[in-house]
Amino acid sequence: MDASRRTAFEVLLQMEKNQSYSNLELNRQIQGRRPDSPALVRELVYGVLENRRYIDYLLNQLIPKGLSGVKKPVKILLRMGLYQLIFMESVPDYAAVSETVKLARQVARGRDGFINGVLRGYGRKKDALTLPDQKTSLEEYLSVRYSCDPSIVELWIRQYGPEKTEALLAAGNRRPALSIRVNLLKTSRQDLMEELESKGFSVRLYEGSPRVLFVKGSGLLETEAYKTGLFSVQDAASVLAAEILGPQPGETVYDICAAPGGKTLAMAEMMENRGLIRAFDIYPHKLALIEKEAGRLGISVIKTETKDGTAACRDLDGTADRVLVDGPCSGLGVIRRKPEIKYRPVEGQGRDLAEKQFQLLQEASRYVKTGGYLLYSTCTVNQIENQQTAERFLAENHDFQLEKMLQLMPDEGEHDGFFICRMRRGMGKGDMNGSRL
Repeated sequence: MDASRRTAFEVLLQMEKNQSYSNLELNRQIQGRRPDSPALVRELVYGVLENRRYIDYLLNQLIPKGLSGVKKPVKILLRMGLYQLIFMESVPDYAAVSETVKLARQVARGRDGFINGVLRGYGRKKDALTLPDQKTSLEEYLSVRYSCDPSIVELWIRQYGPEKTEALLAAGNRRPALSIRVNLLKTSRQDLMEELESKGFSVRLYEGSPRVLFVKGSGLLETEAYKTGLFSVQDAASVLAAEILGPQPGETVYDICAAPGGKTLAMAEMMENRGLIRAFDIYPHKLALIEKEAGRLGISVIKTETKDGTAACRDLDGTADRVLVDGPCSGLGVIRRKPEIKYRPVEGQGRDLAEKQFQLLQEASRYVKTGGYLLYSTCTVNQIENQQTAERFLAENHDFQLEKMLQLMPDEGEHDGFFICRMRRGMGKGDMNGSRL
């Protein structure tokens, strides 16, 4: 039996049952099952997840009684089979059907005939299958065509218009290039580039940061360069947030919602491992991962502490040169990495999240010294959580002035969707609007 397809099936089944994250479940199943082709596993899992609503819409037309009565294992097999028929040109149609039916005999006994009939029916009926009429219901059409919860489509149309919304939705279905952050404590970007190329990897520069490279090739995390801490995997937008905050060697920096720690570690490298970073988070096990990574990278200036960022802590008031608040958010900027996000409704257009983010900013702002910097960032594309939250904070805290406000869009470059806002405390009246990049 095809171990790669079986592994992909188990990932999708566990996600369906336990609402687990795609990247974590993929890594767990691949490590445990060791399939022949991890690349095929990832292609099937991410392909099905990215197009699930679209595939289900077609399956409801192919099955007389629809999908509502179909059990989870059978539903997942149908999605996998149809994804291969529609999107995977490298897989012949007969193989897409036959391999799915073989798998069904192992994991959905007695339903292989039904699955065979539905998938073969697609070949006969595909030209008659339809999508919602975009002229009469644009939101429903976009929701099905790009497999996204209607609340996200509605939110983006309201904020950005239909054309930009479609571009954002399309970007969410594109696979991101792998970017890495060069550890300048141990190497240079050019030296690392040459070392990875000597090992057979394809490497190219990212012009937006001197610390970022794009790398293509398998086994990157098995290289000696990774094991000895010459680089970390991190999206370019996340690196840029740390760079815009701009921590300097010898400073005291607080990272309020530090896990998983990418920006914490990036800042430590920028500080040349001199000074102090206090990394706060509510999950001790996540802080332990930051400590482990710091050891691999040769970083000693990070002090991790379990702390709720909204809880008052007056002994920290006025003690930090720079404070980073990367608040919990709807994650709409990282859909291309975690496609399960686009099936979660954005409750109240993100207003509850915005309130939480505002509370984090309010408390964290107390820690900033006069003349110090506060940076607010999220990995979402939602003006309510982003621009409106930052503007509310500035309106209620006149001792802070806006310096930079940047919304990175996932359809406008090789980076995630990311919001970055840098503010400075107590520098006079000046330009209250700052500069919007």
